[in-house]
Amino acid sequence: MILIGNGRVITRNCKNFFIQDGCICVENNLIHDLGKTGDMKEKYPDAEFIDAKQGLIMPGLINTHHHIYSSFARGLSIKGHSPKNFMDILEGTWWRIDRLLTLEDIKYSAYVTYLDCIKNGVTTVFDHHASYGAVEGSLFEISNAAKELGIRTSLCYEVSDRDGKDKMVQAVKENVDFINYSKKDETDMQKGMMGLHAPFTLSNETLAYCAENLPADTGYHVHVGEGIADLYDSLEKYNKRIVNRLLDMNILGSKTIAVHCIHINNQEMDILKDSDTMIVHNPESNMGNAVGCTPILELAKRKITMGLGTDGYTSDMLESMKVANILHKHHNCNPSVAWGEVPMMLFDNNAAIANRFYKKPLGVLEKGAYADIIVADYDPFTPLDETNCNSHILFGLNGRQIKTTMVNGKILMKDRELIGIDEAGICAKSRELATALWTKING
Repeated sequence: MILIGNGRVITRNCKNFFIQDGCICVENNLIHDLGKTGDMKEKYPDAEFIDAKQGLIMPGLINTHHHIYSSFARGLSIKGHSPKNFMDILEGTWWRIDRLLTLEDIKYSAYVTYLDCIKNGVTTVFDHHASYGAVEGSLFEISNAAKELGIRTSLCYEVSDRDGKDKMVQAVKENVDFINYSKKDETDMQKGMMGLHAPFTLSNETLAYCAENLPADTGYHVHVGEGIADLYDSLEKYNKRIVNRLLDMNILGSKTIAVHCIHINNQEMDILKDSDTMIVHNPESNMGNAVGCTPILELAKRKITMGLGTDGYTSDMLESMKVANILHKHHNCNPSVAWGEVPMMLFDNNAAIANRFYKKPLGVLEKGAYADIIVADYDPFTPLDETNCNSHILFGLNGRQIKTTMVNGKILMKDRELIGIDEAGICAKSRELATALWTKING
């Protein structure tokens, strides 16, 4: 039994949202009890005590859209590559990289990304993978890294027609194999989905093939309307908009995550709402790729379940929260917006998305929930309570202030020190592999 106490507890449970001088009691992989620190220590005198030292005790953060395979691009400069639009970025950077990745590259990309997540207080990661130079076994390499490091994850492989039918079939099989494997995971630490690239790289025949092979009770993780070219392609080839096409191909539903959803109209929003499809917004990536701005205010009005992801741009969800807040103020020329929508996406809807897949509650500190808990080094110099804690997090916190990370009842980082993990060795090997990859790219 472990107690994490002497801190300000933000439970995200509406009935008991904030506990001053609070403490969480963990037994095995679940939250067993919570309350005032003194009461918990008296009630469980033999439990190990982790002192939050007046910091914030919060549910572990959830990233609902990441790209682990992109990690070796950090610092990369590709000779002669000067993209002018999003298609240039896809063809000249990401597709170029994913065709050259080896299984070992993938494994170490997973190591370094998951380590970064742990250090930033992210305890659950929904990843969307691509490596057309090494399809078979790729999700299992990522899975093994997640198991070794102790982080919770959901994985899928990005099906696409861009490298031909044989590769498409391999990609579908990799998804199916991992989905079936994850269904046997009694720890509830890993899930599988059917990954799809943007619809402009997917024929109707391919979408039908994915649907035919989709295991029961499984959803899709698909890019939707990220670039305007995706919309133009759908209109030209199919005489319908992207979301309408996905609806006709039976891709939407309560277990499907539609990522980005920038270039969609009101009717498509209604379809997403009626089909109970989830959306994930990725502000930094959208800005960096200059593709536009997801209409989160309108989506929120429709009460669509809309989460927050990073799209591989960062593993710091608090950084993405800050960017989302100012992006939508700037985009709407209105400083009064996004105060409620953005924290709702990160803290409420990311949990709601994860809880459609995992057996016990995530994103909340309450009895019976999974013990995914983080402690932040933050002693406020102004009053902090349940009415203003989101503003404190927005303006006063970043991922590197997370000092303790627990996943599934196991401490993975304590006082900024990773437990039982050779971070230096992993980073050294990653640099070696990245150097070789960069040489191939620029060779």
